[in-house]
Amino acid sequence: MTREQYILATQQNNLRTENAQLYPVGIYGWRKRCLYFFVLLLLVTMIVNLAMTIWILKVMNFTVDGMGNLKINREGVRLEGISEFLLPLYVKEIHSRKESPLVFQSDRNITVNARNENGQLTGQMTVGADAVKAHCKRFEVKSKEDGKIMFSADEEEISIGAQRLRVTGTEGAVFEHSVETPYVRAGPSQELRLESPTRSLTMEAPKGVEISAVAGEFRASCRRELHLQSTEGEIFLNADNIRLGNLPQGSFSSSTPNSAGPRQTVYELCICPNGKLYLSPAGVSSTCQSNSNICLWS
Repeated sequence: MTREQYILATQQNNLRTENAQLYPVGIYGWRKRCLYFFVLLLLVTMIVNLAMTIWILKVMNFTVDGMGNLKINREGVRLEGISEFLLPLYVKEIHSRKESPLVFQSDRNITVNARNENGQLTGQMTVGADAVKAHCKRFEVKSKEDGKIMFSADEEEISIGAQRLRVTGTEGAVFEHSVETPYVRAGPSQELRLESPTRSLTMEAPKGVEISAVAGEFRASCRRELHLQSTEGEIFLNADNIRLGNLPQGSFSSSTPNSAGPRQTVYELCICPNGKLYLSPAGVSSTCQSNSNICLWS
């Protein structure tokens, strides 16, 4: 190697050394400090997130079976204790445990809706502070033992399937229209009273009406007329004593001095063509014709 070549090679090495010092490789200065800061911030965030996740799992009581009072099993979802739902709840069946009742509570009211496959409302039941309302085509109450219908109501009629209907109110039962029943009876040691304060009271039956008071007395009173009518049969009064009170009394005069006097105690029952009854003093023969003037003034 000549001297000129050695000097040229030495200058090139010096130039390379200078260039290496002028262009360093890596991150230095404020960039390096910013990188360390962001790495430290990310590490702190991860630690905080992990701590919050562990705290939430601890507070909410997350387990492999569910979360807190909410347990998920093969039969469905089980809630223990008091649960609050802020949005609508869609379930197929709700039931309580065998040893505890099921309670629904709301600050306003509770509404249960039933819809068909098209989403149309077919039935609704609302339990409010003032009343319990049910909107449906037919409402039924069945017994637990045999599933017999105890009460049913629809647009056509209301049916009560119980063997006995008991009304315990002091004012009894009020019916604005007709009532159809095969049997009406009062409770033990109580009176049965059928009353119409402002209108008439009518009892009709195709085969007869039977009124019986086994241990008491029977009374029928009205303000105007009392009609007993039988279209194809007879009216039969069977009793030891039949009394008709407040009947008008006629007068009878005879030539016999002792035929009738102030001590008259025997009377004859007479009837007018219009059906009015009156008493006439009894004599040797009928005295109804002598007192027929009562029929004229009736």
